[in-house]
Order: sequence, then C-alpha cells, then structure tokens
Amino acid sequence: MKTNYIALSVPIFFILIGIELAYTFYKKLEYYRLNDSIANLSQGIGSQLVGLFMKSVLFVGYMYIFEHWRLFEIPNTIWTWITLFIGVDFFYYWFHRMSHQINALWAAHIVHHQSEEYNLTVALRQSWFQGWFSWVFYLPLALIGFDPIIFLTLSSFNTLYQFWIHTRTIKSMGFLEYILNTPSHHRVHHGSNPKYIDKNHAGTLIIWDRLFGTFQKEEEEVYYGITKPLASWNPVWANLHYWKDLIETAKQSDRISDKIRVFVKPPGWFPEKMGGFQFAPEIDVVNYKKFNTETAVNVMVYAILLFLLALGLGSYQLFYFDKLTLVTNILIASFAILCMLNCGALLEKKRWFVGAEYLRYLTGLLTLHFLYRLDFNIKWLLGILLIHMAMAVYFFIIKYSYRNA
Repeated sequence: MKTNYIALSVPIFFILIGIELAYTFYKKLEYYRLNDSIANLSQGIGSQLVGLFMKSVLFVGYMYIFEHWRLFEIPNTIWTWITLFIGVDFFYYWFHRMSHQINALWAAHIVHHQSEEYNLTVALRQSWFQGWFSWVFYLPLALIGFDPIIFLTLSSFNTLYQFWIHTRTIKSMGFLEYILNTPSHHRVHHGSNPKYIDKNHAGTLIIWDRLFGTFQKEEEEVYYGITKPLASWNPVWANLHYWKDLIETAKQSDRISDKIRVFVKPPGWFPEKMGGFQFAPEIDVVNYKKFNTETAVNVMVYAILLFLLALGLGSYQLFYFDKLTLVTNILIASFAILCMLNCGALLEKKRWFVGAEYLRYLTGLLTLHFLYRLDFNIKWLLGILLIHMAMAVYFFIIKYSYRNA
C-alpha cells in the first residue's frame, strides 16, 4: 500500500501558513493578500484532484521498466536510500530545468510562477498537468533497478522539502546556502527580474545549479511572478492561458518547422517574421503594480465559502478516492473545481459567474444523489445539503449587489 505523504502533510502545511501569516501580521509585513492566497491554494487543490485520476496511469511506466528491463537487483539498505535520494534530486533538477527551457513543458510549469507574492501558499500553487510528463525524467532510476515504492517515498519527501523554502521571513542560512536549496535561493528562482530568470532549479541540493552553471545569488530586490502577468484569479485559465499563446503563435507561423519550434524552443522564442526572440524586459520599478481586484465584504465572504467548500471536498476525496465509484469521484472533483472557478470569477466580477453558479448548484445536487446511492452517512448528507441550501440563499441575497458592483 502506497502512503500519500503529501496528503497527510496538508494539515501541517496549513499550520505553517497560519504561523507565517500571524508573524507577518505582527511584523506588519505585507506578504499576504487574501485573493492571491485563495488563488494559490485553489491551484493546489486542483492539482491534487487531477493527480488522483492520473496517478495509477503515470506510475505504470516506472513499474513496467522496473519489472521487465531493470539492470540490477538493488538491496534495500541505507546506502540504497542515500543513493536514490541523490538520484531523485539530480533528475528533479533536470526535469525542473527543462520545464523552464521548453515551451510545451513551461506551459504546465508556468502555473507555479504566476503569483506576484511569495509566501507559503505559493508552494501549494501547482500545475494541474505537470505530473503528466515529469515522471519521464525519472525512468533511468527504474532502469537501474531502484524499487518503485522507495522512489515514490523519496520523491514525495523531495517535494515536501520544497514547501518551507517559499518564504520571505527567512533571510540567509549561513554555510547551508552552499549545500541546500534555501528560501534565498528559491526567491531568486521565482523572480521575474531578467538576471534571476531560469536560475536555481534545485529541489533539495543547490549543488546541481553550482555544477551546471544555473546558480544565481539573491542580490537586488526580487519582483515575483511571470514576465507577462496572468492578471486573473481563474484557476482553469491559469493552466491554459500559455497554451493559447503558443497555439496562436504557431498559427501565425508560415513554415511547418517554425510551428514545431514554437513548442520546443525556450519561452520568448518567436519566428523571425514575428520579431525573433523576445528577451524579458527590465522591471519598471517606478510604474510596477501588482494585479489586484477590489471586492465588497459580503461578496468576499461568499468567495471564501466557495473556497472552503472546495477545500473540504478536495481533502475528503484525497483520503476516500479509492472507496468511491468513478462517476462519484468525477462529480465530486467537478463540483470542487466549479467552486474554485466561480470563486475566481466572483473576485474578478465576471458576468458569467451567475450562470456558472447555477450549474454548480445542479452539480452539487447530482453529487448528493450519487452519494446517497452509495449509502453515504445520512447525517453527513443532510449536513452537506443544509450548507448547500444556506449558500443558495446567500447567493440570491448577494446576486443583486454583485451585478451592480
């Protein structure tokens, strides 16, 4: 039985986010914005939900190579764990580096870099589709003969390590800066300053960046985000917008070879007829402004309720996915994603929010029907139905003020 260490760590994540939030509030540090934090956490929920449906399919490749093509029988010893830890970190570096240097891979990874803030919620802002290709980079480990369960364990801990480095509250860590990936190193990685772009791709050990020439020390102030800001709280659009840009560029390219290059060249590459390579612009410090939206208090409360509903359903599905039918899992995931989608639309005052909210209520009732057919605990069903109805009443109360906001 495989243990989902990341799912088990979710409560710890939120405790640490709460501690950082309390510290920044006490120190009067403006490191958090509610709308940005909701958007970050929504991406994390969506990433986990999509991953639940893909986890078995993606693991098949590693398992197949291990079972049929492995070169060595490697014993389960402490040295095996140490060697595999280094191997996982090494191949993570190359996966991460290629995700910044190949447009088709960057189209997925870009999600993690879209936030213009830098705090622990950004660590949970993950792509919904990155896992569809990241596993390929680790296949050499299966070929060598490293056990899949040990690989999954160490890969999970490599991911977990990177949570705490998404903070501005820790400055320098002394001699550890030469060995480990630290908050300072990773702040550089999230910078949109031209000198910081495509630097510090490390997972746990910064030695790979030092060895392969991608290391950059944190020097001037870091401006976070991507060079062309997303300017949206929509979690679905965040995962698709760069694909739209690539497809439009490919359509405008005359030669077949250029259409292909659009997807395999680095971000910033364009055909000569479209001006050639476009380098990242310097930060306009004077006119720099983060994307933000103003939201009435009663509307923000409803947005928070939508997010909390998605969080609760997502957490439930992480632990009970294997005990539910495929149709029920699809409905729960769809309902949770609609909650997050509508939350973003509400914060942006999108006109289609009202229609999408009706769809969410219908999906919710259909989901409750399927849970009832599975003999779901009737008390829980009634509680969920009560929340559903209370939110519906609140929705009709705020709808008028929303439309006139």
